[in-house]
This record gives sequence, structure tokens and C-alpha cells, in this order.
Amino acid sequence: MIRITLAALSLLAAPAYAADSKEDSCRYQGQVMAAVQTARLDRVKQEEVEQSILDSAPDWPEQYSKAIPQLAAHVYAMKRRDLKATEFGPLLEQQCLENWDQIQEMQQQLTSN
Repeated sequence: MIRITLAALSLLAAPAYAADSKEDSCRYQGQVMAAVQTARLDRVKQEEVEQSILDSAPDWPEQYSKAIPQLAAHVYAMKRRDLKATEFGPLLEQQCLENWDQIQEMQQQLTSN
């Protein structure tokens, strides 16, 4: 199974998301990941993915859209066959929930340096 690294997860859970509960934040992050994956599978060019997703009026809070470029870089580096075989939105949400405390600790270290 392909896993999203803890470092990649920590980049997504930015301090702007602190007002959301763990469950909400992880769910929104999963939705963003799923949108990027869908765009990639739909052959949207990487340089157009952010605008394409924003034009679709996504349901997540606006600040989560800031993760689109980071996720796009990750997703567009993957082989399409891997993207077809695994739904990365639910995977990211699950890993976010499982690693929440570690992610928050990494974030605090990043912001205090």
C-alpha cells in the first residue's frame, strides 16, 4: 500500500486549520487530496489543477485550498496506474487521524524554529 509520509501530512495541517476539529480537518484534507487525484486522472494539466479545482466550488473551507499546490506536486509525480488503484482521499484522511498528535508536534517545531 502506498502511504503518504508524515512530513507531507504535516505540511497540509497548517496552523490556519487550528479552529477545525481533528476529524473535520482530516476530512477536508482528504477531500482536497481526492479532488487533486480526480483532476490528475481527468488529465488536467498540473499548472491548471489549482484553478480547475477552485472553479468547481469545492465544499471545504477556503483555507484548505492552500494545500492544492503541495498535493498536486505529490500526486502528479505518481504513476497514473497507482492513482487508479488507490483512493488517496480516504487514505490521507485515515493517516491524518492516526498521526494527528505527531503532526501537531511537528508543526509546533516548525513554527518555533
